[in-house]
Amino acid sequence: MTDPILDQRLATLESRLARLEQLLVAVGAKLDRVAVDADAAKGQLQTWVTDYVSLRLQQLVPHSCEHEEVDAVPEGPVLPGTRIRCTEEVLHRLGRIPIPFVRQMVTHKVAETARAEGVGVVDVGFFERAATF
Repeated sequence: MTDPILDQRLATLESRLARLEQLLVAVGAKLDRVAVDADAAKGQLQTWVTDYVSLRLQQLVPHSCEHEEVDAVPEGPVLPGTRIRCTEEVLHRLGRIPIPFVRQMVTHKVAETARAEGVGVVDVGFFERAATF
C-alpha cells in the first residue's frame, strides 16, 4: 500500500525541511553572536533625530533670529501688541471694533503706518487716516 511517488515527495519535503532547519540554526547563531547594545542604538537614534530637527528648523527659521534691543516700555497707553504710544481715545475707538481679527488688522495697519512715518504718539486724527484701508 505504499505509493512510490508519495514516498519520493515526502522524502523531498523532509530534505527541504532539514535544509530550512539548518538555515534557521545558522541565522540564530549569527544573531546570538551580534550583541545589540541598546544604549548605543538609542544614542545613535537620538543623534539622528536631533540633527534632522536642527536641519528642518534651519530651513523654516530665518538665518538670523537676532532681535532689536528692547528699550524701556514707553509710559502711557500703547497700541495693543505694539510699543507705539497712543491716546486713550484711540484705545477706546479700537475697543469699539466688535470683531477681534478686524481689531487686530486695524491695530497692525496703524502701527505700520506710525512706524513708517515716525509718529511718536498716535492721536485720533492719525488713527482715522491710518486705519482707512
